[in-house]
Amino acid sequence: MPLYKSISVNSQTTVKIWKIDESYDDLIAPLDLKPQSLERVLGMKSELHQRGFLSVRHLLHEFGYTDQDLYYDDNGKPHLKDGKYISITHSFTFSGVIVSDNEVGIDIEKQRDKISIIAHKFVDYEFNYLNKNAEDYIRNLTVIWGVKESLYKLFATPGMLFREHFLVIPFMLQDGETVAWIDYKGKKYRYNTGFLEFEGFTCAYVIP
Repeated sequence: MPLYKSISVNSQTTVKIWKIDESYDDLIAPLDLKPQSLERVLGMKSELHQRGFLSVRHLLHEFGYTDQDLYYDDNGKPHLKDGKYISITHSFTFSGVIVSDNEVGIDIEKQRDKISIIAHKFVDYEFNYLNKNAEDYIRNLTVIWGVKESLYKLFATPGMLFREHFLVIPFMLQDGETVAWIDYKGKKYRYNTGFLEFEGFTCAYVIP
């Protein structure tokens, strides 16, 4: 399938989402991969991960980039050679890329009941406004996880903890946006966040 969704967040920032329903062969055929990218994809044990990796390269093409324009730093954070900021995600049958003139982060997560089992590991302040008995509890938790994962990708700083250093301001699912903070080593950073739901998945992204 071609591009699933494109979101113009602001004049400097765009999100693009791909629904991965092509085969591995169909995805890899048109791509010109760097040797290290080809080695990486061939070394993946799961075809789902391979297809996720390759679909991200198709999303790069949607932005006018190729695999050659992308590189990773020592923390595993992706960068573009032209200096624009990028963040990448894939989960099961969806992948997403955000490109901006500013630091950004993105995450896609499948909405699954088991997130409630690990909620205590990434939720602290947010328990003040979450209702565990509400029918949208899993969806709300997935938004919080996605926002915090996006913050972590943006900062790419070892030692940051979702529960202790990130907090998500109360939100309504229908609003599709909220504010998040990082409180780390005596400094506070504020971020605007957006989120959307589709086909049992949640995509969240953060921008300064």
